[in-house]
Amino acid sequence: QVQLVESGGGLVQPGGSLRLSCADSRSIFNMGWYRQAPGKQRELVATATTVSSTNYGDSVKGRFTISRDNAKNTVYLQMDSLNPEDTAVYYCYGRSLVGMAYWGIGTLVTVSS
Repeated sequence: QVQLVESGGGLVQPGGSLRLSCADSRSIFNMGWYRQAPGKQRELVATATTVSSTNYGDSVKGRFTISRDNAKNTVYLQMDSLNPEDTAVYYCYGRSLVGMAYWGIGTLVTVSS
């Protein structure tokens, strides 16, 4: 059974940086992050496959970087130039080759002075 364990959320000032990590119990083809702000729909942040194909949401392009350590079954999200609009619960996401989707419980990121 796949289990996604997130870490790294917290409070950061505008313009600051934060790194999220998500470890899974076994290798999943496509892993990444979605986020949901209060009163808004869940949206794509970034995903990366085991063959290093990446996809980013428009609002984070150029500021966030996703990477994977396949040996550790871990995906990282480096978030730079954070602004208050990035405040949300960030969910780790995984999707297998056969289309099974998995979600973490979420970690809160708050960007505020």
